[in-house]
Amino acid sequence: MQNKTEQDRQKFDCSIAATLDTIGDRWTLLILRDLFKGVRRFEDLQKNLGIARNLLSDRLNKLVGHDIVVRIPYQHRPTRHDYRLTSKGLDLSPSLVALMHWGDTWCATEGPPTVLVHGECDTPLQHSVSCPSCAQTVPPKKIRSKSGPGRRHHL
Repeated sequence: MQNKTEQDRQKFDCSIAATLDTIGDRWTLLILRDLFKGVRRFEDLQKNLGIARNLLSDRLNKLVGHDIVVRIPYQHRPTRHDYRLTSKGLDLSPSLVALMHWGDTWCATEGPPTVLVHGECDTPLQHSVSCPSCAQTVPPKKIRSKSGPGRRHHL
C-alpha cells in the first residue's frame, strides 16, 4: 500500500502543486503559523484562530496524515492531545517566513505586524535564497530551473 507522499508524487509533476495540495489552504497555513508560535492544544488553536471545530479537526487530521504534525496525549480522561511539528513540519519554516516577508512588503501598509528575530541576539531576520556553492544571494531574475530526477514528463 502506498503512503500519502507517494500518492502525491504520482498525482503531481510539480512540487509547488503537490505542496499546495498538502498545505495550501488558508486555515492550514494559519494553523502551522500558530504551531510555530508554540500554540499546541486544540482548544487554544481554536480560540486563537476563531476557526470552527470541525474545520480545525479536519486540517489537523490532514497534517497528521501527512506526517507534518504529530498528536501527543497530555490527558487521558478524556483523551486530549498536544499537536507538535515533526521534522517534516519544521522544514516548512522557510516557506512560511517567505510568505510572511512577502505580506510584510506588499500587504502591511503600516509596517510588519510581527518581526521575526534571532533568538540569541534579537536581530531581525532576513529572508533570501543563496547558492550553496558560491554563497551568493540569488535574486529572483537570476534563478533558473531545469528538469530534476523526479520529473516524469515535460509540462
